Amino acid sequence: MGADRIFGMHGTALQLRSQRLSMLASNIANAGTPGYKARDLDFDKAMQRVQSGDTLDAALGDNAGYRVPLQPSMDGNTVELSTEQTLFAENAIGYSTTLSFLEGRVATLTRAIKGE
Repeated sequence: MGADRIFGMHGTALQLRSQRLSMLASNIANAGTPGYKARDLDFDKAMQRVQSGDTLDAALGDNAGYRVPLQPSMDGNTVELSTEQTLFAENAIGYSTTLSFLEGRVATLTRAIKGE
């Protein structure tokens, strides 16, 4: 029985959310770096690509890009700290929710294996 049959798309969602968290954290860490370009991942489009049969790497590559700032800074940095913090918090909640679902699924499988 494959992992996809057991966990569905939640394993993939966790990987995509993890990659997005890394991107957003990098944006926040580089908020003061001149010339730094903020990057983001379109999670919904990446999930659609994976569900249609593309690989995770292809979905990540095709749906990651640079964010266009609402107010560009004079030094070329495109990070808008409030936007990054909001997106990070939203994505962290999605990550936590997906992880909780997977933990519940593993607990259910463990009980089934033990015959409880």
